[in-house]
Amino acid sequence: MYWGNPTGVRLLRQQAGPDGSSFFGPGIGAAEDTVLSRSQLTTNAPIPDLLFDRSVGFPYACTITPPSPPVNCLTMATPPNNGPVEKSSNPLKRVDLDGHDLPPSPAPSSPRNGRRRYALATELVYTESNDQYGASSVPIYQSATFKQSSATGGGEYDYTRSGNPTRTHLERHLAKIMNATRALAVGSGMGALDVISRLLRPGDEVITGDDLYGGTNRLLTYLSSNQGIVVHHVDTTHVDSVRQVISDKTAMVLLETPTNPLIKIVDIPSIAKLVHDANEKALVVVDNTMLSPMLLNPLDIGADIVYESGTKYLSGHHDIMAGVIGVNDSSIGDKLYFTINSTGCGLSPNDSFLLMRGIKTLAIRMEKQQTNAQQIAEFLESHGFRVRYPGLKSHPQYELHWSMARGAGAVLSFETGDAALSERIVEAAKLYSISVSFGCVNSLISMPCQMSHASIDAKTRKERQMPEDLIRLCVGIEDVTDLIEDLSRALVQAGAVNVTLDGFHATSSVRQAGETSV
Repeated sequence: MYWGNPTGVRLLRQQAGPDGSSFFGPGIGAAEDTVLSRSQLTTNAPIPDLLFDRSVGFPYACTITPPSPPVNCLTMATPPNNGPVEKSSNPLKRVDLDGHDLPPSPAPSSPRNGRRRYALATELVYTESNDQYGASSVPIYQSATFKQSSATGGGEYDYTRSGNPTRTHLERHLAKIMNATRALAVGSGMGALDVISRLLRPGDEVITGDDLYGGTNRLLTYLSSNQGIVVHHVDTTHVDSVRQVISDKTAMVLLETPTNPLIKIVDIPSIAKLVHDANEKALVVVDNTMLSPMLLNPLDIGADIVYESGTKYLSGHHDIMAGVIGVNDSSIGDKLYFTINSTGCGLSPNDSFLLMRGIKTLAIRMEKQQTNAQQIAEFLESHGFRVRYPGLKSHPQYELHWSMARGAGAVLSFETGDAALSERIVEAAKLYSISVSFGCVNSLISMPCQMSHASIDAKTRKERQMPEDLIRLCVGIEDVTDLIEDLSRALVQAGAVNVTLDGFHATSSVRQAGETSV
């Protein structure tokens, strides 16, 4: 990645992936960089070759090999044409009451053009708007109904339940960043899964993980008890576990990675291939909330449907509820849209605006959040705690995670061996708010078994090896030194560490609990 400065152009060094491949990171967890003077770009001075990998957000592959004609490295991608646009000669063009041309409104569903032209961090910010007044921010069409031009209707919009220009603009933008051909926005992440679950019919079978978000588990339990859907909970971190239960009745395989809250990694490409080979009608559905489109694009590695809670990283401020869905199959998209239109669960215009605004800062928020999370994870591990975080090389599925994702995210969990001790730590923290959820700018702390996953009964949690003492940290954008100092005070105050002249370390019981859980 590169950016301009008064004296030169900054370029990321080539990085080595866990599988031996090489790539340039998208500015997250990046390797040491190099500064090249502007003169080096047009002289015979040696310059390392640059490989821009589309899979991590760069738009084109190119090599700079001096001597060569001058290359402007700051404008390699073709910019949008901002020149004068010839006015349409269509006599049926629409105008407002003041005679101003009305722009072509986006279609009620996002178009089949959801492919990126620029690096993802740029695409997150760059939104194409044809507002008739040149508004730099997409207007909020806070209207339930839209006037029609004739008695037979025919307008692009008629009722906001069916479609709204603000929501459609958001869906266009989502399709682009999710690498989808169609995206849909609804009122919550669980609302998104509910819409997807309407594809199922009585007698269908669903294969899913044994470490799931509590709300997902609750919905699947309802479908199993009331809708005649058969649900198989297996360890999806092992492909063979899925192979053992897949059949011609399998209609859906529902995956999360990293799982919540045990931070286990699921091999999406391998499971997707297994499922599609065994049953071509089965759909692979991935909840990508833990990583967001910034770090993973499941549709690129075998998923049929991807969904996320827009309440989390996409919005980033915990001030709205939203859910998003992305697909590449138009027939699936049509079915999902039919359900949204029929049930009226589409995202409101105001929330669509807020979500679109939050998405623009996703890159810088995620970069800071996962940088903080990495340092906190290393801090805890260095003091003897068993930490679950895919950014640590001690994670048993470290290489698998990095073969799919572009970052480790900002959620981690650790164990103490004593639920009462964990409660004291949680309550002693000051900068970390005690709260469910994750993905917002402020840091959160919780005990999943008592909060986000409390709907799963204790017996089932034990069967799924979910420790009652588990603490989950959802790291925000605060100063990392403050976060570590606050956590240190909480650990000391709760009695989780022994303080010595050379610092402090987890007590022997805490270390023993971590070793046992491994």
